[in-house]
Amino acid sequence: MARPIWTGALSFGLVNVPVGVYSATDDKTVHFNQLERGTSDRVRNKRVNERTGEEVAFDAIVKGYDLGGGRFVVIEPEELEAVEPGRSRNIEITDFVDLNEIDPVFYKSTYYLAPQGPGAERAYALLRQAMEETNKVGVASFVMRGKQHLVAIRPDKRVLALETMFFADEVRDPVAELGTLPSEDVSFQGRELDTAKLLVDSMTTEWQPEQYRDTYRDAVEDLIERKSRGEVVSTGAPVFQPAPVVDLMDALRASVDAARLKRAGAESLTSETPAQASRPATATAGSGSKRRPSPRAATEPQGIRSHASKAALAERAAELNIAGRSKMSRDELEAAVSAAEAEAERASAASPGKRRKAS
Repeated sequence: MARPIWTGALSFGLVNVPVGVYSATDDKTVHFNQLERGTSDRVRNKRVNERTGEEVAFDAIVKGYDLGGGRFVVIEPEELEAVEPGRSRNIEITDFVDLNEIDPVFYKSTYYLAPQGPGAERAYALLRQAMEETNKVGVASFVMRGKQHLVAIRPDKRVLALETMFFADEVRDPVAELGTLPSEDVSFQGRELDTAKLLVDSMTTEWQPEQYRDTYRDAVEDLIERKSRGEVVSTGAPVFQPAPVVDLMDALRASVDAARLKRAGAESLTSETPAQASRPATATAGSGSKRRPSPRAATEPQGIRSHASKAALAERAAELNIAGRSKMSRDELEAAVSAAEAEAERASAASPGKRRKAS
């Protein structure tokens, strides 16, 4: 059972709800210790005086604010403690705002609020339902772990979530900070915009978070497992290749076709019975002839192909006779294969009566 990292009360108006704050997420990042090469000895960091090179005791360290030019304002621990906010015992909602009015860029970390003690569940459930049906979030501030937080309380399926937020002066203005944004005069109409909207529509699906995985973490864990078994792992960093410059409209059309093939292939795989899915492929006559791509390969969903190796994509690119394939990165091969398959499908649909000549 999870333990609260803060306990107190959530209040709105004259209503107080005893609550606890719980972490909503779990960091799955693979962490490493520092070791001296060739040994199992841990390496520790030391606090060293930059001028003398000597180690400094922790209790002899003070905080200094850099004014520039080698000048610092030294702040003693007791001076900082004197201005620190006291521990909050209450999260007081001061305003309710529409959920859609808060830009997600303001959100930092998510926590769960849970009712604490007898009688708290009813008031908690009432607040959550009222906020859900009005599409509102509560805005409040409180102190947790010695830091003041601006927070948004929002209703989730069965729980109230607490989102810590950045203050307004902590969010950068993209127009002022970034020098490469398109000007306000850039706008689109006609075929390009219609095709882009069609692409968005063809790629639209329901949000299913379990479909997405941290493939880098999987690879690191696999690497650790293999090395723990004594395997020798070869290393070869992929060579970066710049993406080829293509016509925007051609890229949009090819992307729409590829998205349609992906959806059609996913639907065919979903509707396929287990017996069909496990049935082995039968050999065709003339096994000595050049191998041709199977109908399944032509309509393979890109979500499945995205897990294919570079070697498999290179083999498919060779079958499609894609120029320059030997110099492409894995991602470029995947995009080129998708576009070529889409073009082949479009050509086949335009001339259904024609047969390909045997090679």
